[in-house]
Amino acid sequence: MRICELKHKEVINICDGQKMGCITDLVFELCKGCITHIIIPGPCKAFGIFGREEEYVIPVRCVKQIGEDVVLVECDSAEFLHKAKCC
Repeated sequence: MRICELKHKEVINICDGQKMGCITDLVFELCKGCITHIIIPGPCKAFGIFGREEEYVIPVRCVKQIGEDVVLVECDSAEFLHKAKCC
């Protein structure tokens, strides 16, 4: 699977059935050459007018299944919601 294909898949938390959004970025560990986290935009502020200040940074260990259309994760969403970092 290519990264561009992964970015079109919706992420669903199997703990509560929440649709978290689509993967927007990946975090790599260069020394090991592996993906460590997936990044998903956080919830919108004020009806989506003011953008997003937070993002979900979910460890790869929480990914349970990658299917045709979705990625299933098992995690506490609030635990992995962080202030968004600019590149």
